[in-house]
Amino acid sequence: MRLILLTLLSLTLTACSTFGPGSSDEGLASYYGSRHHGKKTASGEPFNQYALTAAHRTLPFGSKVRVTNLRNNKSVVVRINDRGPHVRKRIIDLSFQAAKDLDMLHDGVAPVRLQPLN
Repeated sequence: MRLILLTLLSLTLTACSTFGPGSSDEGLASYYGSRHHGKKTASGEPFNQYALTAAHRTLPFGSKVRVTNLRNNKSVVVRINDRGPHVRKRIIDLSFQAAKDLDMLHDGVAPVRLQPLN
């Protein structure tokens, strides 16, 4: 039983690592802003709500990702500097500025496509 669980975990982690340049992922994005402004991110740098940054569960820190709002086709390139989102069914947490550029502030959550650039 233990071997089966380890095998399944390994396969899951391997599947997560295939998301890279040339591929894409779709899901829900949310954003975080003033409440976290100035606090340390998982990468160790202070969170700046006005920078074009984001939190992703598995992409390496420093990765750049094009995020496209599927409701209006607006896109922005963000740099991954934090871990998250910590809410199920969401695939990325954006900075306030990135969400503003995607015109998703009013709704707070938007369907997006992620395309890793490096």
